[in-house]
Amino acid sequence: MSTHPRTRLLECLLVSLGVLACRHAPPSIRFAPDGTDGDRLRAAFALSDAERSTLTADTLRRLSQLQIDQIYARLSTGPMPDGPFRGDLFFPRGATRHSHVSDLAPSLPARLSAVAAMPIERLGRALWKGKVFFRQEAILRNRIDDLAVLKPVIEDSASIPKLTFDGETTWLLFPAQVSCGTSLLEPARRAIVIDYSKGPQIAGYREIPDRLAGSDALDIRDEVRLVRPGLYLGRAYFRGQFRLNFTLLKPDAGDPASVDVHSDCAP
Repeated sequence: MSTHPRTRLLECLLVSLGVLACRHAPPSIRFAPDGTDGDRLRAAFALSDAERSTLTADTLRRLSQLQIDQIYARLSTGPMPDGPFRGDLFFPRGATRHSHVSDLAPSLPARLSAVAAMPIERLGRALWKGKVFFRQEAILRNRIDDLAVLKPVIEDSASIPKLTFDGETTWLLFPAQVSCGTSLLEPARRAIVIDYSKGPQIAGYREIPDRLAGSDALDIRDEVRLVRPGLYLGRAYFRGQFRLNFTLLKPDAGDPASVDVHSDCAP
């Protein structure tokens, strides 16, 4: 018996909605009651390989900050990252998203006034495309989009090194030192620490705009841990206060079996 065209259309719509619902469903992760200490969290709620496989840049951004913190607390540093990564940032739910750069760094040079007037979230999403780790040198540089907001304040922008990765050509700016250090979320455990206060000591440092990330401006300190091969979860602190989460993804991460997600700052 043939199916009425309207019935077929309804079935197609239901299937499409089901696919969308799966695509936007939260990851299948067990979470502990609020207040569970880190040791019990890692012992009783250790992330399985199946749970890790559901975590992506997209699914992570749908979680509450408490859930993000619980996932981060269960992660190890994994190996030190190397090479270029795709970046995505997301602010905690309920956080003030309209803070301007000048709210955190009121003494920026006049040449950075246009940047200082921008909301931090808007600036981050407009400019930041990821990071490039240079493991042998223990440094990184950030992948920054070539946008008009920075061109007026940068002298000789043609001399800025560029990288083409993931279909985009970006500037390499805001250098930082990379090391294995103490996590600000849980000081008894380690994280891969990205320290922008050491930027002026790194070859190729440019006063404008690299100073924006340094200790006399936003004073940024990042830390990351490994979720699964090719995916790191990060936390960004401005002037000692946690401000936002970010993910780093390497689409072609190689053989997952060769990466120990439980290792601690392995070379």
